[in-house]
Amino acid sequence: MADMTQTVPTPTHLVQQRYRDPQPTEPADWNPVLQVLHEHRSVRRYLPDPVSDDTLRLLISAAQSAPTSSNLQVWSVIAVRDTERKERLAALAGNQAHILQAPVLLVWTADFARLRQLADDQEAPLDGADYLESSYVGFIDAALAAQNAVVAAESLGLGTVYLGALRNHPEDVAAELNLPPQVFAVFGLLVGHPDPTEDARVKPRLPQAAVLHHETYDLTAQREHVTAYESRIAEFYAEQQLSHSWTERVLARLASAASLNGRHRLRTSLENHGFHLK
Repeated sequence: MADMTQTVPTPTHLVQQRYRDPQPTEPADWNPVLQVLHEHRSVRRYLPDPVSDDTLRLLISAAQSAPTSSNLQVWSVIAVRDTERKERLAALAGNQAHILQAPVLLVWTADFARLRQLADDQEAPLDGADYLESSYVGFIDAALAAQNAVVAAESLGLGTVYLGALRNHPEDVAAELNLPPQVFAVFGLLVGHPDPTEDARVKPRLPQAAVLHHETYDLTAQREHVTAYESRIAEFYAEQQLSHSWTERVLARLASAASLNGRHRLRTSLENHGFHLK
């Protein structure tokens, strides 16, 4: 008879898994939220099971519980379920197969059209919306909201993965989604039920000593910790049958404008869609 018991991961194991630290430290505190956060992984293979409207509403209410600068709430999200529309968006985002597998694609936008409409109704000035700072706020607010949705989805046993590739062809994405001026697609987020046959694992991150500085920034001190990370993530890449080192991968990603896959046009694309970026 098969053993139906499952090993329950301990807090120490989950933190060790995030860093692949050979000498893990017992966390000082722990709770279910911390467990969801530490178990996060990108899911790129999904079952066909739908995500219900009730679940979607819950994810969006979690998203709207995120902080928003000055309560401006300058983001909106488009839920895409239509197969043909997802196919067209997938073609614009590098033909990634999981876009078609996942039952819902959430497209998060920086949205100033709502405030522009209010200003037009009241014949009020909105010159401050044309500055780079305001555009930053839209992008940041969208990211904060989406990450809340990710944590909520994963707490419900769903899987997620972000899609930055929607910025490869932003004008075409805007046309597909009927985005008015001053609404810009920042990224996509796939949500669905993970395929249990996918052998995806938690990807180790840089050691805290490489990213956590005390009082002032110290570039020299973090160098040895980045070096240590190379050997830890090499083990992960080997398990996933991926080549190259972390350094090779990240430097190749930023080697030239060509490696940005069209996103080097971001300023022009924003300006084309009504973001003036003064």
